[in-house]
Amino acid sequence: MRRNTLLIDADDTLWENNVFFEKLIEDFISLVESCGYTRAYIRHILNETERKNIRQYGYGVRCFGRSLEETYLKLAEQMAVRETVATIKARVLELERTPPKIMDGVPETLAYLAERHRLILFSKGEAAEQAAKVERSGLQGFFEFIEIVPEKDHETYGKLVHKHKIVKSQGWMIGNSPRSDINPAMKIGLNAVYIPHQDTWQLEHEPVVAGAGKLVILPAFRELRTHF
Repeated sequence: MRRNTLLIDADDTLWENNVFFEKLIEDFISLVESCGYTRAYIRHILNETERKNIRQYGYGVRCFGRSLEETYLKLAEQMAVRETVATIKARVLELERTPPKIMDGVPETLAYLAERHRLILFSKGEAAEQAAKVERSGLQGFFEFIEIVPEKDHETYGKLVHKHKIVKSQGWMIGNSPRSDINPAMKIGLNAVYIPHQDTWQLEHEPVVAGAGKLVILPAFRELRTHF
């Protein structure tokens, strides 16, 4: 069997992540709705605020909390109260402490793959936050390397390929995000396995674009055992 290098995403691929953010967002929107805005408009302003803050502060729970607070203060204006800001801060802290909820079939699938291929966990976000998630997940032992980067674009993939001497025809990126996992990997010639997740973050949505490599679409992580 040919030994491949499998780059595996973390959030919403190995464990649930965005579903917890979405729950907080829904509660946040209900809170701000009383200021007279539609739910769609509040979400739009939050998304735009997140885009702005990500460029300056990167990804992570703390940046997300900053975006919630800024959105609230912008929309509530003179109706803003300290108690609501404190509530937002408390909910964000609770979110940060939420332990990873490992997806069904992940540990046994990783065990199967690790015996046959080189596994590299490839995640983006705030380094300490993501590293803590990996440690709490208990999955780090399946991976030869753990790479955490601020952004997953085609340039970052190129550097990773060079660093780990990955033969592109034998390299696969596995994840749920077209924007961060599938499209940039295929752009530089890697193969990709797209595992859609119904709660993928809105800012990660974009059409899947075919590249030079192979593209496989699977309904669940456990299905990797039928391909590798």
